[in-house]
Amino acid sequence: MNILLFTNTYLPHVGGVARSVHTLEQACRERGHSVRVVAPEFEDAEASEHVLRVPAIQNFNGSDFSVRIPVPNMIGDFIYGFAPDVIHSHHPFLLGDAALRVARRLGAPIVFTHHTLYERYTHYVPLDSPAMKRIAIRLATEYCNMCDTVIAPSRSVAKLLEERGVKVPVRSIPTGIDFDAFASGDGARIRKKLGIPEDAPVVGLVSRVAREKNLPFIAEAVSLCLENNPDAVFLLVGEGGAMEETLAIFRGRGVEAPRVHAPGRMTGGDLTDAYAAIDCFVFASQTETQGLVLAEAMAAGTPVVALDGPGVREIVEDGKNGRLLPSGADAKSFARAVGRILEDADFAARCAEAARETARNFTIEACTQQVLDCYDEVIRKKEQRAETENDFGVWDRFMESVENEWDLLTAKLAAIRATVGEARATEAKLD
Repeated sequence: MNILLFTNTYLPHVGGVARSVHTLEQACRERGHSVRVVAPEFEDAEASEHVLRVPAIQNFNGSDFSVRIPVPNMIGDFIYGFAPDVIHSHHPFLLGDAALRVARRLGAPIVFTHHTLYERYTHYVPLDSPAMKRIAIRLATEYCNMCDTVIAPSRSVAKLLEERGVKVPVRSIPTGIDFDAFASGDGARIRKKLGIPEDAPVVGLVSRVAREKNLPFIAEAVSLCLENNPDAVFLLVGEGGAMEETLAIFRGRGVEAPRVHAPGRMTGGDLTDAYAAIDCFVFASQTETQGLVLAEAMAAGTPVVALDGPGVREIVEDGKNGRLLPSGADAKSFARAVGRILEDADFAARCAEAARETARNFTIEACTQQVLDCYDEVIRKKEQRAETENDFGVWDRFMESVENEWDLLTAKLAAIRATVGEARATEAKLD
């Protein structure tokens, strides 16, 4: 089939959504499907005939994200002759609107993946406030209901969307990981490369280094752990605007290089080796819809210590493949949980074995097949509706495009109304 993906973040951007889109794109191509991607321009992005890079404002408001600058006919020219069987939108804003317009214009079904709890990212928008958070929730909910099917990366998010008033079908499908790659990393190699002693206990995290990832908490907790474990070191893999703030917390507690390693972004063999080098993976983000890095760490046989949260509780089982602490746990409790992994070899070994088994549920093959099944279903339903719509001509297409613009406008007006009070969508919370 012909698959058209729309996303506001894409490689070489570092983040879960970009990796999710790229993983799906590659997996579909390997199965013989034709895939095209519409994404914003990004610094150092490689040119590709299969990817349209639309003009965009880079690093919007200090974030790692790009904001699209509309250019008439650009997308239409890119997909001319492609005839997508299905359109898959990965954001409800910006290029998400473009995805809806193209789907309605072509009469193609549209699937939307609700990757992110958007209300927890409004600090990147000027005038952030509770009202702004309600706008984000309402916009995303209205967008869901303009699509044919919504994919939620975890069961907890699927339940939340239904409670917020999403009426179209919602499927829970996580992003797949390359299990074999992450299970075959060479931890000794990357330790040698980074100057980490072979026998040093390593506490680690792979993450975009951004405010919403709760890195100050990680820094506080890991600092305490390193104080209690003089041979232990911390490995932070990733890049982002919160790096200096994070490292300053370690320095403030007297923990610096060579006990703190922040080599920046890693890919390919270096990334899989980094996971293999970690003895205890730590995670405290409360903004996830799926803990993709948790599955990757577990594929490497690495126990996890995490705070309970959306997308996390579906992966981490307390006492089985790691420790899952209450979302309100303090840094001392977190440090003690990490300490047990580092100091109790039998417990750590049991967690490592269970972690690998957990990761097998998140293979690319299994998750991609679920997405393709979803595509088949929405295409079939669209075809069935088309059979009942006789004489659907130019005028009908025009009226449908008018209706689409009206729906988009109505969604935005509803979101603005949400600033003055709670509604069903904004009352439903995920803790």
